[in-house]
Amino acid sequence: MKNFQANSLPVLIGSLPMNDHVEAIKLVLKHTPEIPLWVQLPVYKEEGMIAQFLPGMPGLVIEKEKAFINTSDKNFDDNFLKFYEAYMAVAEGTTDLLNSRFALTIDTAMGFFEFMQHIKTLANPPVAVKGQITGPITFATSVKDQNEKAIFYNEHLRDVAVKLIAMKAKWQVKRLSKFRHPVIIFFDEPALAGFGSSAFISISRDEVAKCFEEVIEAVHSEGGLAGIHVCANADWSLVLESSVDIISFDAYSFFDKFMLYPDQIKKFIEAGRILAWGIVPTSRSKDIEKETTDSLVARWKSEAGKIEALGIDMSKILAQSLITPSCGTGSLSFDHATKVLELTRDVSDRLRALR
Repeated sequence: MKNFQANSLPVLIGSLPMNDHVEAIKLVLKHTPEIPLWVQLPVYKEEGMIAQFLPGMPGLVIEKEKAFINTSDKNFDDNFLKFYEAYMAVAEGTTDLLNSRFALTIDTAMGFFEFMQHIKTLANPPVAVKGQITGPITFATSVKDQNEKAIFYNEHLRDVAVKLIAMKAKWQVKRLSKFRHPVIIFFDEPALAGFGSSAFISISRDEVAKCFEEVIEAVHSEGGLAGIHVCANADWSLVLESSVDIISFDAYSFFDKFMLYPDQIKKFIEAGRILAWGIVPTSRSKDIEKETTDSLVARWKSEAGKIEALGIDMSKILAQSLITPSCGTGSLSFDHATKVLELTRDVSDRLRALR
Protein backbone atom coordinates (compact mmCIF):
# COMPACT_ATOMS: atom_id res chain seq x y z
CA MET A 1 0.00 0.00 0.00
CA LYS A 2 2.77 2.46 0.90
CA ASN A 3 4.25 2.10 -2.60
CA PHE A 4 1.07 3.16 -4.37
CA GLN A 5 -0.37 6.67 -4.51
CA ALA A 6 -3.80 6.97 -6.13
CA ASN A 7 -3.65 10.74 -6.72
CA SER A 8 -6.92 10.82 -8.72
CA LEU A 9 -5.42 8.73 -11.52
CA PRO A 10 -7.77 7.12 -14.08
CA VAL A 11 -8.38 3.38 -14.15
CA LEU A 12 -10.86 1.17 -15.98
CA ILE A 13 -13.15 -1.59 -14.77
CA GLY A 14 -12.30 -4.36 -17.23
CA SER A 15 -14.48 -4.99 -20.28
CA LEU A 16 -14.59 -3.39 -23.74
CA PRO A 17 -16.94 -3.93 -26.73
CA MET A 18 -14.22 -5.18 -29.07
CA ASN A 19 -13.15 -8.47 -30.66
CA ASP A 20 -9.40 -7.87 -30.87
CA HIS A 21 -7.33 -8.17 -27.70
CA VAL A 22 -4.33 -6.39 -29.17
CA GLU A 23 -6.39 -3.37 -30.20
CA ALA A 24 -8.15 -3.44 -26.82
CA ILE A 25 -4.92 -3.17 -24.85
CA LYS A 26 -3.73 -0.38 -27.15
CA LEU A 27 -6.92 1.54 -26.31
CA VAL A 28 -6.32 0.98 -22.60
CA LEU A 29 -2.73 2.19 -22.85
CA LYS A 30 -3.84 5.28 -24.75
CA HIS A 31 -6.26 6.41 -22.04
CA THR A 32 -4.98 4.90 -18.79
CA PRO A 33 -1.24 4.25 -19.19
CA GLU A 34 -0.51 5.00 -15.52
CA ILE A 35 -2.67 2.08 -14.32
CA PRO A 36 -3.31 -0.22 -17.29
CA LEU A 37 -5.30 -3.42 -16.96
CA TRP A 38 -5.92 -6.60 -18.89
CA VAL A 39 -9.15 -6.56 -20.87
CA GLN A 40 -12.14 -8.89 -20.97
CA LEU A 41 -14.02 -9.02 -24.27
CA PRO A 42 -17.53 -10.38 -23.59
CA VAL A 43 -18.14 -10.78 -27.32
CA TYR A 44 -16.41 -14.11 -26.66
CA LYS A 45 -18.66 -16.29 -24.48
CA GLU A 46 -15.69 -17.80 -22.66
CA GLU A 47 -14.85 -14.31 -21.38
CA GLY A 48 -18.17 -13.79 -19.63
CA MET A 49 -17.70 -12.73 -16.03
CA ILE A 50 -18.72 -16.16 -14.68
CA ALA A 51 -17.51 -18.41 -17.50
CA GLN A 52 -14.02 -16.93 -17.48
CA PHE A 53 -13.26 -18.17 -13.97
CA LEU A 54 -15.16 -21.48 -13.91
CA PRO A 55 -12.26 -23.75 -14.98
CA GLY A 56 -10.90 -25.60 -11.98
CA MET A 57 -14.26 -26.15 -10.28
CA PRO A 58 -14.81 -29.83 -9.46
CA GLY A 59 -17.87 -31.33 -11.15
CA LEU A 60 -18.00 -28.68 -13.85
CA VAL A 61 -20.20 -29.66 -16.80
CA ILE A 62 -20.77 -27.57 -19.92
CA GLU A 63 -23.68 -28.68 -22.08
CA LYS A 64 -25.03 -26.60 -24.96
CA GLU A 65 -23.35 -23.48 -23.58
CA LYS A 66 -24.90 -24.10 -20.15
CA ALA A 67 -22.45 -24.63 -17.30
CA PHE A 68 -23.29 -26.22 -13.96
CA ILE A 69 -21.75 -28.26 -11.15
CA ASN A 70 -22.92 -31.87 -11.23
CA THR A 71 -22.62 -33.23 -7.70
CA SER A 72 -24.47 -36.40 -8.69
CA ASP A 73 -21.72 -37.56 -11.05
CA LYS A 74 -20.05 -40.78 -9.89
CA ASN A 75 -16.65 -39.12 -10.06
CA PHE A 76 -17.63 -35.96 -8.19
CA ASP A 77 -16.32 -37.04 -4.78
CA ASP A 78 -12.94 -37.93 -6.27
CA ASN A 79 -12.76 -34.61 -8.14
CA PHE A 80 -13.81 -32.75 -5.01
CA LEU A 81 -10.97 -34.39 -3.08
CA LYS A 82 -8.49 -33.61 -5.87
CA PHE A 83 -9.45 -29.94 -5.69
CA TYR A 84 -8.52 -29.75 -2.01
CA GLU A 85 -5.35 -31.74 -2.60
CA ALA A 86 -4.33 -29.19 -5.24
CA TYR A 87 -5.29 -26.32 -2.96
CA MET A 88 -3.27 -27.70 -0.04
CA ALA A 89 -0.29 -28.45 -2.28
CA VAL A 90 -0.16 -24.79 -3.31
CA ALA A 91 -0.82 -23.53 0.21
CA GLU A 92 1.99 -25.69 1.61
CA GLY A 93 4.41 -24.78 -1.18
CA THR A 94 4.78 -28.27 -2.68
CA THR A 95 3.15 -27.14 -5.96
CA ASP A 96 3.88 -23.92 -7.81
CA LEU A 97 0.76 -21.76 -7.96
CA LEU A 98 1.74 -20.50 -11.42
CA ASN A 99 1.47 -24.01 -12.87
CA SER A 100 -1.49 -25.23 -10.83
CA ARG A 101 -5.16 -25.81 -11.65
CA PHE A 102 -5.75 -22.23 -10.48
CA ALA A 103 -3.89 -20.65 -13.39
CA LEU A 104 -5.76 -18.58 -15.96
CA THR A 105 -5.34 -19.96 -19.47
CA ILE A 106 -5.12 -18.38 -22.88
CA ASP A 107 -8.37 -20.15 -23.86
CA THR A 108 -10.46 -18.09 -21.43
CA ALA A 109 -8.24 -15.11 -20.61
CA MET A 110 -6.46 -14.09 -23.81
CA GLY A 111 -6.54 -10.49 -22.59
CA PHE A 112 -4.33 -11.32 -19.63
CA PHE A 113 -1.60 -12.82 -21.78
CA GLU A 114 -1.72 -9.99 -24.34
CA PHE A 115 -1.42 -7.59 -21.42
CA MET A 116 1.69 -9.36 -20.15
CA GLN A 117 3.30 -9.05 -23.58
CA HIS A 118 2.55 -5.33 -23.90
CA ILE A 119 3.53 -4.24 -20.39
CA LYS A 120 7.09 -5.48 -20.72
CA THR A 121 7.61 -3.31 -23.81
CA LEU A 122 6.41 0.01 -22.37
CA ALA A 123 8.85 2.89 -22.59
CA ASN A 124 7.36 4.58 -19.52
CA PRO A 125 6.74 2.34 -16.51
CA PRO A 126 3.19 2.40 -15.09
CA VAL A 127 2.37 3.53 -11.57
CA ALA A 128 0.55 0.22 -11.01
CA VAL A 129 -1.04 -2.60 -13.00
CA LYS A 130 -4.57 -3.91 -12.53
CA GLY A 131 -6.33 -7.24 -12.86
CA GLN A 132 -9.86 -8.25 -12.03
CA ILE A 133 -11.94 -11.29 -11.20
CA THR A 134 -15.54 -12.06 -10.36
CA GLY A 135 -16.12 -11.67 -6.65
CA PRO A 136 -16.95 -14.68 -4.46
CA ILE A 137 -20.54 -13.66 -3.73
CA THR A 138 -21.44 -13.02 -7.36
CA PHE A 139 -19.64 -16.18 -8.47
CA ALA A 140 -21.17 -18.51 -5.90
CA THR A 141 -24.71 -17.13 -6.27
CA SER A 142 -24.52 -17.32 -10.08
CA VAL A 143 -23.06 -20.82 -10.53
CA LYS A 144 -25.72 -23.51 -10.12
CA ASP A 145 -25.72 -27.23 -9.44
CA GLN A 146 -27.59 -29.83 -11.49
CA ASN A 147 -30.80 -28.93 -9.66
CA GLU A 148 -30.53 -25.21 -10.54
CA LYS A 149 -29.62 -24.32 -6.95
CA ALA A 150 -26.90 -21.70 -6.44
CA ILE A 151 -23.79 -23.32 -5.03
CA PHE A 152 -23.53 -20.59 -2.38
CA TYR A 153 -26.23 -22.45 -0.44
CA ASN A 154 -24.12 -25.61 -0.32
CA GLU A 155 -21.52 -24.93 2.36
CA HIS A 156 -18.97 -27.28 0.80
CA LEU A 157 -19.36 -25.96 -2.75
CA ARG A 158 -19.26 -22.39 -1.47
CA ASP A 159 -15.95 -23.08 0.20
CA VAL A 160 -14.58 -24.53 -3.03
CA ALA A 161 -15.83 -21.53 -5.02
CA VAL A 162 -14.29 -19.00 -2.62
CA LYS A 163 -10.98 -20.85 -2.60
CA LEU A 164 -10.98 -21.05 -6.40
CA ILE A 165 -11.56 -17.28 -6.70
CA ALA A 166 -8.97 -16.57 -4.01
CA MET A 167 -6.32 -18.67 -5.73
CA LYS A 168 -7.03 -17.24 -9.19
CA ALA A 169 -6.72 -13.73 -7.75
CA LYS A 170 -3.49 -14.72 -5.99
CA TRP A 171 -2.20 -16.19 -9.27
CA GLN A 172 -2.84 -12.88 -11.03
CA VAL A 173 -0.92 -10.93 -8.39
CA LYS A 174 1.97 -13.36 -8.59
CA ARG A 175 2.15 -13.13 -12.40
CA LEU A 176 1.72 -9.35 -12.54
CA SER A 177 4.26 -8.76 -9.77
CA LYS A 178 7.08 -9.76 -12.10
CA PHE A 179 7.02 -6.20 -13.46
CA ARG A 180 7.84 -4.86 -9.98
CA HIS A 181 4.99 -2.37 -9.95
CA PRO A 182 2.15 -2.32 -7.39
CA VAL A 183 -0.59 -4.76 -8.38
CA ILE A 184 -4.29 -4.02 -7.93
CA ILE A 185 -6.99 -6.71 -8.17
CA PHE A 186 -10.66 -5.74 -8.27
CA PHE A 187 -13.30 -8.25 -7.22
CA ASP A 188 -16.40 -7.49 -9.30
CA GLU A 189 -19.46 -7.92 -7.08
CA PRO A 190 -22.70 -6.86 -8.84
CA ALA A 191 -24.64 -9.46 -6.84
CA LEU A 192 -23.91 -7.54 -3.65
CA ALA A 193 -26.70 -5.19 -4.70
CA GLY A 194 -29.14 -7.99 -3.87
CA PHE A 195 -27.85 -8.60 -0.34
CA GLY A 196 -30.67 -8.15 2.14
CA SER A 197 -33.38 -8.58 -0.50
CA SER A 198 -35.79 -11.50 -0.70
CA ALA A 199 -33.53 -13.10 -3.32
CA PHE A 200 -30.72 -13.52 -0.78
CA ILE A 201 -32.74 -13.53 2.42
CA SER A 202 -30.97 -16.60 3.81
CA ILE A 203 -27.45 -15.23 3.26
CA SER A 204 -26.01 -13.80 6.46
CA ARG A 205 -23.75 -10.81 6.87
CA ASP A 206 -21.12 -13.01 8.51
CA GLU A 207 -21.10 -15.38 5.54
CA VAL A 208 -20.50 -12.51 3.11
CA ALA A 209 -17.79 -11.00 5.31
CA LYS A 210 -16.00 -14.35 5.62
CA CYS A 211 -15.98 -14.78 1.82
CA PHE A 212 -14.57 -11.29 1.36
CA GLU A 213 -11.81 -11.74 3.92
CA GLU A 214 -10.57 -14.97 2.37
CA VAL A 215 -10.16 -13.52 -1.12
CA ILE A 216 -8.74 -10.22 0.14
CA GLU A 217 -6.17 -12.07 2.21
CA ALA A 218 -5.14 -14.07 -0.87
CA VAL A 219 -4.31 -10.81 -2.68
CA HIS A 220 -2.57 -9.34 0.36
CA SER A 221 -0.48 -12.49 0.82
CA GLU A 222 1.23 -11.75 -2.51
CA GLY A 223 1.66 -8.05 -1.72
CA GLY A 224 -1.24 -6.87 -3.88
CA LEU A 225 -3.95 -4.29 -3.27
CA ALA A 226 -7.52 -5.59 -3.19
CA GLY A 227 -10.52 -3.65 -4.44
CA ILE A 228 -14.23 -4.45 -4.44
CA HIS A 229 -16.31 -3.06 -7.30
CA VAL A 230 -20.09 -2.77 -7.09
CA CYS A 231 -21.81 -0.94 -9.94
CA ALA A 232 -25.14 -0.49 -8.11
CA ASN A 233 -26.49 0.29 -4.67
CA ALA A 234 -25.36 -1.99 -1.85
CA ASP A 235 -25.04 -2.30 1.89
CA TRP A 236 -21.78 -0.39 1.79
CA SER A 237 -21.05 -1.01 5.45
CA LEU A 238 -20.20 -4.60 4.50
CA VAL A 239 -17.42 -3.38 2.22
CA LEU A 240 -16.30 -0.36 4.22
CA GLU A 241 -15.82 -2.53 7.30
CA SER A 242 -13.84 -5.18 5.44
CA SER A 243 -10.06 -5.18 5.04
CA VAL A 244 -10.30 -4.13 1.39
CA ASP A 245 -7.91 -1.41 0.18
CA ILE A 246 -10.08 0.15 -2.55
CA ILE A 247 -13.83 0.58 -2.88
CA SER A 248 -15.07 1.08 -6.44
CA PHE A 249 -18.61 2.48 -6.53
CA ASP A 250 -21.05 4.10 -8.95
CA ALA A 251 -20.63 7.71 -7.90
CA TYR A 252 -22.69 8.89 -10.84
CA SER A 253 -25.97 7.16 -9.93
CA PHE A 254 -25.66 6.05 -6.30
CA PHE A 255 -23.55 8.58 -4.41
CA ASP A 256 -26.51 9.51 -2.19
CA LYS A 257 -26.86 5.86 -1.16
CA PHE A 258 -23.13 5.58 -0.51
CA MET A 259 -23.29 8.60 1.81
CA LEU A 260 -25.73 6.77 4.08
CA TYR A 261 -22.59 5.44 5.80
CA PRO A 262 -20.71 8.62 6.80
CA ASP A 263 -18.95 7.21 9.85
CA GLN A 264 -17.64 4.19 7.99
CA ILE A 265 -16.56 6.35 5.02
CA LYS A 266 -14.63 8.71 7.28
CA LYS A 267 -12.92 5.84 9.07
CA PHE A 268 -12.09 4.18 5.73
CA ILE A 269 -10.41 7.30 4.34
CA GLU A 270 -8.65 8.15 7.58
CA ALA A 271 -7.12 4.68 7.48
CA GLY A 272 -5.40 5.67 4.23
CA ARG A 273 -7.58 3.60 1.95
CA ILE A 274 -8.87 4.55 -1.50
CA LEU A 275 -12.19 5.45 -3.13
CA ALA A 276 -12.51 4.64 -6.84
CA TRP A 277 -15.16 7.07 -8.03
CA GLY A 278 -17.29 5.69 -10.86
CA ILE A 279 -18.16 9.22 -11.88
CA VAL A 280 -18.38 8.54 -15.64
CA PRO A 281 -21.77 6.98 -16.50
CA THR A 282 -22.01 3.69 -18.37
CA SER A 283 -25.52 2.36 -17.74
CA ARG A 284 -27.59 4.67 -19.97
CA SER A 285 -26.69 5.91 -23.44
CA LYS A 286 -28.38 9.25 -22.92
CA ASP A 287 -26.21 9.96 -19.89
CA ILE A 288 -23.03 9.15 -21.80
CA GLU A 289 -24.12 11.43 -24.63
CA LYS A 290 -25.08 14.41 -22.49
CA GLU A 291 -22.19 14.49 -20.01
CA THR A 292 -18.99 16.47 -20.56
CA THR A 293 -15.72 16.80 -18.71
CA ASP A 294 -16.97 20.06 -17.19
CA SER A 295 -20.26 18.56 -15.98
CA LEU A 296 -18.59 15.50 -14.46
CA VAL A 297 -15.85 17.51 -12.75
CA ALA A 298 -18.55 19.73 -11.25
CA ARG A 299 -20.47 16.66 -10.14
CA TRP A 300 -17.37 15.16 -8.53
CA LYS A 301 -16.56 18.40 -6.69
CA SER A 302 -20.09 18.56 -5.32
CA GLU A 303 -19.93 14.96 -4.09
CA ALA A 304 -16.39 15.24 -2.74
CA GLY A 305 -17.51 18.34 -0.88
CA LYS A 306 -19.93 16.20 1.10
CA ILE A 307 -17.11 13.92 2.14
CA GLU A 308 -14.99 16.96 2.96
CA ALA A 309 -17.83 18.05 5.26
CA LEU A 310 -17.19 14.91 7.32
CA GLY A 311 -13.95 16.55 8.42
CA ILE A 312 -11.59 15.24 5.75
CA ASP A 313 -9.29 17.64 3.95
CA MET A 314 -9.91 17.92 0.20
CA SER A 315 -6.23 17.30 -0.53
CA LYS A 316 -6.52 13.96 1.26
CA ILE A 317 -9.63 13.06 -0.74
CA LEU A 318 -7.85 13.84 -4.02
CA ALA A 319 -4.78 11.87 -2.94
CA GLN A 320 -6.86 8.82 -2.01
CA SER A 321 -9.12 8.76 -5.05
CA LEU A 322 -9.15 7.01 -8.40
CA ILE A 323 -11.37 8.10 -11.29
CA THR A 324 -13.21 5.35 -13.14
CA PRO A 325 -16.23 4.58 -15.29
CA SER A 326 -19.21 3.52 -13.18
CA CYS A 327 -18.93 0.00 -14.63
CA GLY A 328 -17.38 -1.93 -17.49
CA THR A 329 -18.10 -0.87 -21.06
CA GLY A 330 -18.41 -4.31 -22.66
CA SER A 331 -22.13 -3.94 -23.37
CA LEU A 332 -21.87 -0.44 -24.91
CA SER A 333 -21.40 0.59 -28.51
CA PHE A 334 -17.79 1.18 -29.43
CA ASP A 335 -18.41 4.93 -29.82
CA HIS A 336 -19.98 5.19 -26.39
CA ALA A 337 -17.23 3.10 -24.82
CA THR A 338 -14.60 5.32 -26.40
CA LYS A 339 -16.29 8.43 -25.03
CA VAL A 340 -16.39 6.84 -21.57
CA LEU A 341 -12.64 6.23 -21.73
CA GLU A 342 -11.99 9.76 -22.95
CA LEU A 343 -14.12 11.28 -20.18
CA THR A 344 -12.39 9.14 -17.54
CA ARG A 345 -9.00 10.39 -18.73
CA ASP A 346 -10.09 14.03 -18.98
CA VAL A 347 -11.87 14.16 -15.61
CA SER A 348 -8.80 12.66 -13.97
CA ASP A 349 -6.53 15.21 -15.65
CA ARG A 350 -8.67 18.07 -14.41
CA LEU A 351 -8.85 16.81 -10.86
CA ARG A 352 -5.14 16.09 -10.69
CA ALA A 353 -4.51 19.69 -11.67
CA LEU A 354 -6.29 20.72 -8.43
CA ARG A 355 -3.73 18.99 -6.24
